[in-house]
Amino acid sequence: MTSYPETLTPNELVDEIIAETTGLNHIEVIENVIGTLEQNNSAMVRHTPGGAYLWKFQYGSVEVFVQLTGSTDEDTITVWSVVLNLPAKDEPKLMRYLLELNCTSTFEARFGIIENQVVVISSRTLAELSPGEVSRIITIVATIADDNDEALVAEYGAA
Repeated sequence: MTSYPETLTPNELVDEIIAETTGLNHIEVIENVIGTLEQNNSAMVRHTPGGAYLWKFQYGSVEVFVQLTGSTDEDTITVWSVVLNLPAKDEPKLMRYLLELNCTSTFEARFGIIENQVVVISSRTLAELSPGEVSRIITIVATIADDNDEALVAEYGAA
């Protein structure tokens, strides 16, 4: 007897995709990604009683931080890495350069300033976040930071 694959309606397909991502263990996915990227057994994690996590690991010449605020769809994953301390030499030129990079080469990440430090950062909610997207966010931030930190320090380092 010949067996034919079941054809799903568009609504059934969407329900199936949502069901696949709903049970996703973001902590496990993040730790797997960090395990493939971290160097020198540098990965560390801190867990708060409220369900938040903060990881730190070394990637090339930068430290990368991954923060998970919880496990609901409204919670967020934020990945960042410091690439330059401020104040810097010729800050107007630096800011223009970073804005140009934001438009041309940062993908889902961006350059920004947090507490007098230039960072590469990406953040999004967990709603419908796939393991591939988790990997991409962490990898993009780590790679862009590592590719730019030394050149930024050399060109714009301490004023």
